Amino acid sequence: MAVEVRRAADAELEAVALLRWRMTREGGGALAAETSAEATAYADEAAAWARAHSDSHVPIVAVADGVVVGMAWLAIQARVPFVVPGRRGAGIGRRLAEAVLAEARERGLEHVTVHASRASIPVYERAGFRANDRALYADGAIPEG
Repeated sequence: MAVEVRRAADAELEAVALLRWRMTREGGGALAAETSAEATAYADEAAAWARAHSDSHVPIVAVADGVVVGMAWLAIQARVPFVVPGRRGAGIGRRLAEAVLAEARERGLEHVTVHASRASIPVYERAGFRANDRALYADGAIPEG
């Protein structure tokens, strides 16, 4: 069976959302309730969100026999200064990072990823960030192949 991997078409966004639904509800296993009113409402809302954020969140799909069987997302976020240079070293960065983590916990987010400069790594570590074996990083322009 051939599998095509490409950017998702607009008409596939609901299917992409249902894969996310499936992943979060059943850990990737079979989900009998994918056609439930709750799943349909989730898919509609998530697809609308994806359409509204297409400049910063790009869905990539794997399609086999016309069915979306896999998905990944490219999230594009601008890097902004964390604390102005004249105010660094006063604990502001740590407090900002702690506030971001508190907000993430309040929203029930799965994880928070930070792209730290070498100098700011200790700031993030003091706020509770840790390296783990699930995060991978590709630096700069990624060669094809």
